[in-house]
Amino acid sequence: MKNKKFKFLILLLSVLLLPAMAFAANNTTVQGIVDAAVATTFYIADGVVVILWVVTGFLFLTAQGAPEKVKVAKAALFAAAVGTVVVIVANSAVYLVSDAFNLGL
Repeated sequence: MKNKKFKFLILLLSVLLLPAMAFAANNTTVQGIVDAAVATTFYIADGVVVILWVVTGFLFLTAQGAPEKVKVAKAALFAAAVGTVVVIVANSAVYLVSDAFNLGL
């Protein structure tokens, strides 16, 4: 089962990154293509984080004090917070490595 999920994730990421690589066609260097792929990945990650926060808010609003629904909403809140931190740290790491190696991202 894990193998199917991994294959689906790779397929989804490749489909989402293909337009970035196509738009980078006028920038024929490898660095230009990588820059476009990184930017697109961060745009997608930012969108997913925003959706997570909206879903979390919706879950809290619809819980109406029911303990099991509040528990699900708290788990979603934790996932949204962790996702936000991961995106921020990943973005910082990319720019930190880029500056360290003078890649000019």
